[in-house]
Amino acid sequence: GVDRARHQVASMLGCHDDEVLFTSGGTESDNHAIKGIAGADRARGNHVITSNIEHPAVEEVCRYLEIQGLEVTYLPVDGHGLIDPQQVEDAITDRTIMVTIMHANNEVGTIQPIREIADIAHRHGAVMHSDCAQSVGKIPVDVDDLGVDLLTIAGHKLYAPKGIGVLYIRRGVEIEKFMHGADHEMGRRAGTENIILEAGLGIACQLIEQNLDGYIQHMGQMRDRLEAGLRREIPGVRVNGHPEKRLPNTSSVSFKDQEANTILDKLQSVAASAGAACHADRIDVSAVLKAMNLPIEYAMGTIRLSVGRHTTEDEIDRAVQEIADVIRVQSHV
Repeated sequence: GVDRARHQVASMLGCHDDEVLFTSGGTESDNHAIKGIAGADRARGNHVITSNIEHPAVEEVCRYLEIQGLEVTYLPVDGHGLIDPQQVEDAITDRTIMVTIMHANNEVGTIQPIREIADIAHRHGAVMHSDCAQSVGKIPVDVDDLGVDLLTIAGHKLYAPKGIGVLYIRRGVEIEKFMHGADHEMGRRAGTENIILEAGLGIACQLIEQNLDGYIQHMGQMRDRLEAGLRREIPGVRVNGHPEKRLPNTSSVSFKDQEANTILDKLQSVAASAGAACHADRIDVSAVLKAMNLPIEYAMGTIRLSVGRHTTEDEIDRAVQEIADVIRVQSHV
């Protein structure tokens, strides 16, 4: 039951079973981590460092803390979506209680230098949290390799059910309770355990531990085939994110002077998401693309495509054809 699932998660993360806290998902884990440290460390400091490309589950919590009187530094990223650890070094003070930086970005797939950032945080006595919702199951995630004190997992991002997540809490980290009530989850989170979802997450983590290398290889090949195909068929297509430090499953591609939602509407069999929404009076560009200073003529035509464990070459080739056909038609409109 629960013990087995907890052990499967811990084994994948390389941590102790009692450091794994089951939650309702990534959003709760991020809330618990950030609010919990802010509450526990109020006496020590009032400063949090994060990035300006975080998932809303981190960003909105930080905005909430600012309303509560905490000071938050939002670090910028470069054109690849990468954070320079030196910026953390420059921003950190003895009043900094926490650094929270995502492991990999959900829109462009860029992987951050979490280890170096964690080392800087610890040198200054701060706690390190990383939202790993996007990275678990796609690249290796080991708590000691990353050097984190707190780590977020979202089940549905790794082929587990929706509605289940994990907050890893390193032994010895003082963190406030988030859900008060009876003493479930070793007294750290009140509320009856959802044993079925936890079992599903446990199995998903076991599969990752056993098969990650194969997953990485397959997804990487499919993603590279997709991007190579798009580059071949559509001159001037732009691939966003870091060329090397990027998730094997994520492709953020920009088509100049196109409208993302128009492209998506015309795609019959390809599921994708838009990096910008064009309205009559304005273009809403995603915070991530804005942070990367992607020129507006590219940002407005940005779509994100993801490949998975079961994606085939045939599916990739059909997707490339379909996207290319749509872009060709749109270019002549």
